[in-house]
Amino acid sequence: MNELKPLLIQKLALHPNVLNNIPRRDMIRRAVENKEALISESGALATWTPPESTGRSPKDTLIVKRSLSEENVDWTSPNNLPTDEETFDMFFEDALEVIEKTGTLYETDRVIGADSRYALPVKVVTDMAAHTLFADNMFRPVPDDLENSCFADNGFILIALPYHKLNPAKYEGRLRKKPNGETSNMAVAVDMDRRVGIVYGSAYMGSMKKLLFTVMNYLLPFEGVLPLHCSANEGANGDSALLLGLSGTGKTTLSADASRALLGDDEHGWSDDGIANFENGCYAKMIDINPKKEPDIYDAIMHKDDYLNHGSIVENGMLYPNGKFDYFDDRLTPNSRASYPLVYLKNIKESSTAGHPTTILFLTADAYGVLPPVSKLNKDQAMLWFLMGYTSKLAGTETGITEPQATFSRFFGQPFMPLNPDVYADMLGKKMEEHNTNVYLINTGWSGGAYGVGQRIDLPLTRAMVNGALNGDLDNVDYHTESVFHLNIPASCPGVPSEMLNPVNTWSDKEAYRITADKLAAKFSAHFDKAYGSKNIATGVIKECPGK
Repeated sequence: MNELKPLLIQKLALHPNVLNNIPRRDMIRRAVENKEALISESGALATWTPPESTGRSPKDTLIVKRSLSEENVDWTSPNNLPTDEETFDMFFEDALEVIEKTGTLYETDRVIGADSRYALPVKVVTDMAAHTLFADNMFRPVPDDLENSCFADNGFILIALPYHKLNPAKYEGRLRKKPNGETSNMAVAVDMDRRVGIVYGSAYMGSMKKLLFTVMNYLLPFEGVLPLHCSANEGANGDSALLLGLSGTGKTTLSADASRALLGDDEHGWSDDGIANFENGCYAKMIDINPKKEPDIYDAIMHKDDYLNHGSIVENGMLYPNGKFDYFDDRLTPNSRASYPLVYLKNIKESSTAGHPTTILFLTADAYGVLPPVSKLNKDQAMLWFLMGYTSKLAGTETGITEPQATFSRFFGQPFMPLNPDVYADMLGKKMEEHNTNVYLINTGWSGGAYGVGQRIDLPLTRAMVNGALNGDLDNVDYHTESVFHLNIPASCPGVPSEMLNPVNTWSDKEAYRITADKLAAKFSAHFDKAYGSKNIATGVIKECPGK
């Protein structure tokens, strides 16, 4: 089955009821009429998924391993799980069978990428109106100049069958065994070479978004574009910045700056022409959202409008019979999400594009309390911290965790970065040099001791450090390099007490600081050896790894 896309197009042409690129209002109306969603008090839609679909299913997320491209993928990464071409073809055959029997299908044409020079055309085919609306929220309209795209003649097809399950007996030995011994009945699979993706049995809407993000992360480096899991904003003078960080590091909060226009909050590409958002919307985590702390995000979802005009989707939030959400109730899942178009935010740059970033911020929430609150990274250091993608889990957040736990997620987005690691790291280093981009590591975590002893760094102080990095105040100050993490610490930063810039100063027990710092550095070294010991990482980058 080498020609999957033409075969699908043929099946769609023969289907008696394919709704092609229907108006947004029709998507919303059908989602409600089909009982896929309820209307909340604000007019936003509320929907729920089965328990196995309240988040991504990484163990069911697969990449086809083919001779044409297998050398490009880092199969040693725990998230790059291979499947063979035959198994993928079985998924496809099963999907075609469902499509033939389904009463109504939705076909939607969109692109991924605000820069039409590398916008990826995507045809989304699904039997769910709510998932069609999600695609409309999250993926971009087809631009008038799509013919200029390097992907214009070779787009992507995404088939989403969220509530259909695979036959476990048919896939015995091909799909994973669940803890109860049964074979899995779902798959989120992608064939990069034939440019087809299938979401089968996962109703979590983020599965569609993240599959396409992974595709872009695979394709773009071959076109000279560095894909990044980051938010981006632009200052009044046209200076753009990228913010990279894992969950809990403050990426969403810090990128929402009244003085800077938001390009996007999650996925961007850095080409020879500048940066561009991949998406048309946002997919925000809603648990414990505070309308005072995050008013723009809250209003994007909770503003009142006729439901046919609204179209924000709240997924797995607690909704009461009066139509009100309780975002502080996580009994359904702590991963409740909301999808909404970027235009629902107040301070955005509508083009979602900007020039080359002046500044890049790597955000980490260090619960060990030993990293400086701000430090400047040279090229090799930036490549190293980009490879490591460090943050930490807190004691008490998971059963059995009694002290901070180091967490490493390559490029701050490990599950979605399929290529060999040197590809992304080398591209970052080259683009930093070419465009004179400053990179800073911002610790939004603890100072004066580890979690339980020290204090979380106050948000106003973090904002002062972020502002100092963005407006150039940290360009011309003196720096000194500390020995354990090889980080360059500024002597001063406007609005921040100088004594707290060096973390050892904030610990009353200096010996405890040294022991804790050495412990974390050893974790860096061990993880680097495990993840990258056999990879083609430059010697200068290796030397910047803590513990080496």
